[in-house]
Amino acid sequence: MRKYLSFIKFSHTIFAMPFALIGFFLATKSNEFEWILLLYVVLCMIFARSAAMAFNRYIDRDIDTNNPRTAQVREIPNGSIKANSALIFVIINSLLFISTTYLINSLCLALSPVALLVIIGYSYTKRFTALCHLVLGLGLALAPIGAYLAVSGNFDVVPLLFSSAVLFWVSGFDIIYSLQDQEFDKEQKLHSIPVLIGTKNALNLSKILHFLTFSSLSIAGSFSDFSLYYWIGFGIFTALLIYQHLLVKHNDLSKINLAFFTTNGIASVIFGIFVITDLLIQ
Repeated sequence: MRKYLSFIKFSHTIFAMPFALIGFFLATKSNEFEWILLLYVVLCMIFARSAAMAFNRYIDRDIDTNNPRTAQVREIPNGSIKANSALIFVIINSLLFISTTYLINSLCLALSPVALLVIIGYSYTKRFTALCHLVLGLGLALAPIGAYLAVSGNFDVVPLLFSSAVLFWVSGFDIIYSLQDQEFDKEQKLHSIPVLIGTKNALNLSKILHFLTFSSLSIAGSFSDFSLYYWIGFGIFTALLIYQHLLVKHNDLSKINLAFFTTNGIASVIFGIFVITDLLIQ
């Protein structure tokens, strides 16, 4: 169990799960709250992300073996999980995801193959486009709107704004994370924003994407009748975004992991707590 939790980086669920819960509780403002539906949403998040992450490790196994940063720490290259076992794990989680959407509603079931196509297809993108970071962002951006659809069965502006925020936020911090492999990616003819435009320009683009995150969340907060709790969470989230960019400089990449996991994970959880509190007390 520990091997597979490490294999799919289960701890990284912390990035999108709070936004999925925001989408869920946002929908319960005008729809009935059901515990079983909340369980289904959480399970969908776990199954979809597990399938996507395991497929990424499966399809990138040769790349990870050749990369000094990942050769010893990732499970397929170091032999702790077999490639065929990883592929079976992907299939099982994909089927569990689709089965769970069947229990939610017909719209979620109909859209489930599209969601899988995005989150699994991401793994191929760095082979042909530097926009791979945006595809990853799009995959995680499905969380708030997907959870909203699970409850309401309808699209709406505010959850779409939260999805936009996730798209820009994840794309921005994934660009920062990919700086670690810039030289390796060049050698392997893999695509990324840092490879395309260089370290300094990549960091500037990440800042622009995070400004768009700030803008999306500002509009979402103004568009709906959120109270002080939302804006406190928004302020902390924004401060942590700024702090992330203070940590990583074009001539000092030593704090990338701190910026990537710790800062973004804390930002997501704190923002989620404040927004959901706001929604529950209204």
